[in-house]
Amino acid sequence: MRTPNLQYLYLQKPVTLVVVLCIISIIPWIILGDFSTKGEPREAAVAISMLESGNWVLPYVYANEFAYKPPLAHWLMAVFSYPQGYVSEFTSRLPSAIAFITLIASTLMFFGKRLRFQQAFISVLFLLTCLEIHRAGMTTRVDMLLSTFIVLALYRLYKWEEYMHLKGLPVFIPFFLSCAILTKGPVGAILPLFIFGVYLLVLNKYSLLTVFKSLLYIGVASLFLPMIWYIAAWKQGGDEFLNLVLAENFGRFFSISNLDINYNLGHENGVWYNFQTLLTGFIPWTLLFVFSLFGIKMTKPDKPFKETVKNIWTRFRSSDKVVIFSVVALVCVVFFYSIPSSKRSVYLIPAYPFIALFLAQYALYLTEYRRLVTRFFAGFLASLVSLILVMFVLIMVGAINPVSITEGFTSRESTLDMVRLFTQVFASPSWITITILLLTLLSVIIVWYQMFKKINIKILYSTIALAFAVNMIVDGVVMYNQRAATSSRPFAEQIMKDYPLNKENVFVTNNLLEFPNLYGMNFYMGNMFHDIAYEQPQEGYFLVTTKSADKVIKKYGDQYEFTHLTSTPNRIADVRDKIALYSIRRK
Repeated sequence: MRTPNLQYLYLQKPVTLVVVLCIISIIPWIILGDFSTKGEPREAAVAISMLESGNWVLPYVYANEFAYKPPLAHWLMAVFSYPQGYVSEFTSRLPSAIAFITLIASTLMFFGKRLRFQQAFISVLFLLTCLEIHRAGMTTRVDMLLSTFIVLALYRLYKWEEYMHLKGLPVFIPFFLSCAILTKGPVGAILPLFIFGVYLLVLNKYSLLTVFKSLLYIGVASLFLPMIWYIAAWKQGGDEFLNLVLAENFGRFFSISNLDINYNLGHENGVWYNFQTLLTGFIPWTLLFVFSLFGIKMTKPDKPFKETVKNIWTRFRSSDKVVIFSVVALVCVVFFYSIPSSKRSVYLIPAYPFIALFLAQYALYLTEYRRLVTRFFAGFLASLVSLILVMFVLIMVGAINPVSITEGFTSRESTLDMVRLFTQVFASPSWITITILLLTLLSVIIVWYQMFKKINIKILYSTIALAFAVNMIVDGVVMYNQRAATSSRPFAEQIMKDYPLNKENVFVTNNLLEFPNLYGMNFYMGNMFHDIAYEQPQEGYFLVTTKSADKVIKKYGDQYEFTHLTSTPNRIADVRDKIALYSIRRK
């Protein structure tokens, strides 16, 4: 950390330094990894359809299903893919990666101008290395893009009040809100306006009429661009499109169950789920917070409860405005997403920059006033990573066999397959694996070296560097090899080569209430699937998971003859099952 180049970047070009770290953190791994979840290929298939059909409003995607969700993320995927002529894992993940970098850089600039710079800098390093944000920045999903537009809009709304006192209407505010709506629907404007409205009420600086008019003007201005797409999509999709829009945006939020759709809204969890996901999403930095709780002496308050609450509220109101804004933002996000029964960890991403700020402030407090906590956490993380590295080396030299050890605890085949995979990875490591492990070893050495020094802030920075290295192990070693071993790609390429499959003769089911959808196979086969129930073909080929095969044959057996042709040798990650290919002929 003391090299002249790093000192120059930190002091003179901090945003450039953060952007470079973001690029190193995610760009190599979004290029290398196959799809291994159902969500990524499902979104990428929309971009494929846009490029092939020329329909950029409401293209048809999986098995005669149109893409009813707002298309901004898919437009970007298609635009990034256009120069090479096809959609790849890299080009489909690029919008999320760019949004990730933009979120980190804009957060540094926003907080860096209003608070101690070191607080802002450490907060974005926490953001960059925490589990949830890092993962969201590497996936072909809309959540990272949505969250970035929401946070950018919040920053602009804050500046509007800070500098212009709600006068005029800066063009960037409705632009970011419009982009958020075009990414995932009305929530893109409702949530940030809700946060900003509560913030204005807490300030108690403006009349209720002024607050209402400001929110109304911004909200109306943000609707013009999205309404162009919604009207165009409605003209193409009709009532079916409206039903799906209502289900996704209002049925999911208000937990309406009697909707005319062929899938479950899903992700139903209790209120505590949000707090659990925040704790896990900010790993490893929530561990630092947990460790700091040990040794705290609990004392009974010497004042009545009401007076204590009143004092807390008074101190809160007298805090810096950016602190008030941050508290309001994170509380409102958690509250907002506690209302619907459908909950996912990625919904809470807009709260992460504000939580990271308070974690950074707390970490700096610990380094200065409770030094043993910082050192204990650094030693714990370094020890854990050291043990993992030792285990990897023992596997490389053949001193231990994880497969035989695991067999003593479980006979579950999927678990054993995964252990065999990683045993092979470390028994015959690639140059990527070796490079990442060496960088991680260097990070561990730096942490242990700093532990013998007296400057706690350097221990904190070296621990952040170690967390960065651990993320590289997860992305470049664990996830990369796991995706390669459980991807749909090899089977898709094999059957495309061995059988006369084309865009007219490949059929699947498309009813998520009964059967899983094969989104990975659909992507790697070029988005060529048709719904057997909708098309009712005379003959062709049929793909299904092995667990669903008997049920499908029973349902359609009176109409078709099914002849098994081939199956995957292993489970495919996105369906957690093997996939079988059949030929079908109408009876």
